[in-house]
Amino acid sequence: MQKTTEEKLSRRNVSQSEKKWYGFPEGFTIGEFLPFNIYCLGLLLFEILYQFESIEELSAAMVDLQRRIVPPRFLSESPEEAGFCFWLLHPYPSSRPTTREILQCELIYGSESTRKKKTTLLENVKLLDVDIKVVERKRASRRTSECSRTNTLRDKLLGNISHLENAYFSAKSNARLAEISSNDRSDKDVLSKRDKWSWVESQENLLTTEEKSTDRVGSFFDSICKFARYNKFEVCGALKNREFLDSSNVICSLSFDRDEEFIAVAGVSKKIKIFELDSLLDEKIDVQYPVLEMSNKSKLSCICWNKYIKNYLTSTDYDGLVHMWDASTGQVFARYHEHQKRAWSVDFSHVDPTKFASGGDDCSVRIWSINERNSINTIWNPANIFCVQFSEYSSHLMAFGSADYKIYGYDLRHTRIPWCTLAGHENAVSYVRYLDPETIVSASTDNTLKLWDLKKTSLEGLSSNACNLTFSGHTNEKNFVGLAVLDGYIACGSETNEVYAYYRSLPMPITSHEFGYVDPISGNETSEGNGQFVSSLCWGRKSQTVVAANSSGSIKVLKLV
Repeated sequence: MQKTTEEKLSRRNVSQSEKKWYGFPEGFTIGEFLPFNIYCLGLLLFEILYQFESIEELSAAMVDLQRRIVPPRFLSESPEEAGFCFWLLHPYPSSRPTTREILQCELIYGSESTRKKKTTLLENVKLLDVDIKVVERKRASRRTSECSRTNTLRDKLLGNISHLENAYFSAKSNARLAEISSNDRSDKDVLSKRDKWSWVESQENLLTTEEKSTDRVGSFFDSICKFARYNKFEVCGALKNREFLDSSNVICSLSFDRDEEFIAVAGVSKKIKIFELDSLLDEKIDVQYPVLEMSNKSKLSCICWNKYIKNYLTSTDYDGLVHMWDASTGQVFARYHEHQKRAWSVDFSHVDPTKFASGGDDCSVRIWSINERNSINTIWNPANIFCVQFSEYSSHLMAFGSADYKIYGYDLRHTRIPWCTLAGHENAVSYVRYLDPETIVSASTDNTLKLWDLKKTSLEGLSSNACNLTFSGHTNEKNFVGLAVLDGYIACGSETNEVYAYYRSLPMPITSHEFGYVDPISGNETSEGNGQFVSSLCWGRKSQTVVAANSSGSIKVLKLV
């Protein structure tokens, strides 16, 4: 009871003191009304900005303030705010700021960078408000249904909420930039231009680009659905052959044949081995043997099967040789000797199956024809070339990754200068793949994948702004770990001996699968990585399976489920 009485007395004293602090002084005239209000505003801000431990401290501070004395802590911790209060409390009314001056003050109005942040924040809030209303309308019009995966999906999405937030605002930013951009390339027809004489019909086998929804919310929601559709990699099969389980059998390259009946395997063992895919999927088979084996004089770096001429298989090796093999007989029927150093990569054109390209340490990309003994074109680059890739959608476009951290795109009709140069990686680019006519994904030993919009590129200079998204989660600092794409999904290897899966619109992994260590004697698999890494991948369109190999020669057939 005594405490309550003391509190009432204390409040009464403060109330009386406030009348003195904020009351009109003697001799007050109406002309001093505005400056007096400014003075009161200074008092009020001082009370708000400084934290007082007791009512007595407040009373003492307000008395000191009349003599232009402020607490030392307020002066040291908030010098800008203290100076602002002094300005409002100037002893001469004519020297106090006007209302307009207060509103234009940097402390109130903010600096230019602060104003930009406020503008961006307001724009984001408006976007969120619009998108939330759209979602609410859709939910209201949709029948409610129970889903057994609700809790799993909720946990998966909540666990990646910061990534989803960044992806959402990044997508909105890219959409706004696309709307206001006026630097549309006049030569962008090369992205999907096919010659009339192309071996491939324009409708048949041409992969459709992911629909670009005009509905911002619908597009982002679709990305989340694609991301949440799969939870893990399921093992469908494996290579059961102890001959492979050795560190000297690092598998550098995998390739499906045209009909996806066979899988070709090559690496440092200097051999190309061809297996039936069905035999890898058959659990009843204890040991799988290749249906064909082809020997090379040097370690192999890459193989590629022609997608239209079933028995044509090409390879590159450490001596810089490019070989053309007849996969039906196992014999070499053409050798190409123009690379002066190790050749790293080879790829057949998807549009013209008579054309293929190779790149290597001699800083050159050679364009070949199966009908010619010598290369039909050569592109020279400032640095070593680690990967070459033809566009599946154009007769003329190809891209390659380089040791100078860049990706170069070329129109093969005009090879004097690059069609585009993509810069953004922080280390060598090891793989490049086309996701659709206008988008490529690249892998680098900087632990990232990057998604590039070819419409944002320019003929002159570096197109660093063309990067729409960076994927991270896997580990890749020094080895070739493989990269494969299918229908917007991306699979890559990791130096943690895992296979990772991503979706094109979101930066975080969908899932990963650990390879494990297979003992070469017992054949049993353990979780110990033993310094191994995933070394190669390929993704079959018909079978929907990912075939992955690691540095010990182990091969698995995986499927997203």
